[in-house]
Amino acid sequence: MADLELARKVLRTEAAAILALVERLDGRFSCAVELLRQCRGRVILTGMGKSGIICRKIAATLSSTGTPSFFLHPAEAIHGDLGVIQGNDVIVALSYSGETDELLRLLEAIRRLGARLIVITGCPASTLAQAADVALDCGVAEEACPMNLVPTASTTAALAIGDALAMTLLVEKGFCEEDFARMHPGGKLGKRLMRVEALMHAGAQCPVVRTDTRMRDVIYEMSSKKLGMTCVVDGAADRATLVGIITDGDLRRKMEQAPDILSLLAADVMTRNPIAVPRSMFAVEALNIMERHHITAVVVADGDQQKHVAGVVHLHDLWHTEMF
Repeated sequence: MADLELARKVLRTEAAAILALVERLDGRFSCAVELLRQCRGRVILTGMGKSGIICRKIAATLSSTGTPSFFLHPAEAIHGDLGVIQGNDVIVALSYSGETDELLRLLEAIRRLGARLIVITGCPASTLAQAADVALDCGVAEEACPMNLVPTASTTAALAIGDALAMTLLVEKGFCEEDFARMHPGGKLGKRLMRVEALMHAGAQCPVVRTDTRMRDVIYEMSSKKLGMTCVVDGAADRATLVGIITDGDLRRKMEQAPDILSLLAADVMTRNPIAVPRSMFAVEALNIMERHHITAVVVADGDQQKHVAGVVHLHDLWHTEMF
């Protein structure tokens, strides 16, 4: 059981390191967020060794939440890659000691180019911290390593500071669910946040007939649009309102009652007051509605009381997003 006890000690040590940061946050953190918010260039993360790995993760988090960011290896920077740094960039340097030689050698270039510098360090009195526009203290009482040598609690604390910066910046910038979905089109999270307007069949792809349309033409419209249904509208063309829908199921049921169905009009067959959803609805909500009502398509509508047809979203369109 000694291994379990050691593992628990590691977790407790790292948790304590993060909790210790809470009371340490002050106006310097707010200044760092403001520097990032006002950045008109890119946010460039840089650090050596394990700090560099943490920098890569922070850069990925910032980029995925609307702040263009990337990692610059400090050793590569002083051997030719300094050209990526521009005057309107913000550099975020991570060094627990604050004395990492490769980072110190970047200071002159950063100042010459006019970029701003945020430092995340465990030593606020270090050379790097003193040269920064803002220095954030991520010092820890001890590492989780039994020898107190391997960067463990310190890297966890630095990562937590990076996450805190990214999440605060996200809110400051007004980054919302739609933005997240646009930046994660290949992921399930992003797909679950898609709006139905991004998936609906609209314009010429949307099946629509009028109440006085003959059933022969109704069936043609349903067959040609291949959605197994059609919207039924009434009123002037520029103000036509949704009054019903006709589905394959409606056709089958009506044919059992009236063999001469082709002599009827759309109004004679349609289901009145169909379910309609706004184009701003999340796709996952539309899917829940379809499953709850056992239907395969739902009308997307605009205007007063959702009476103006904007499109149709089909169950297969939602399944193809692989949102689940």
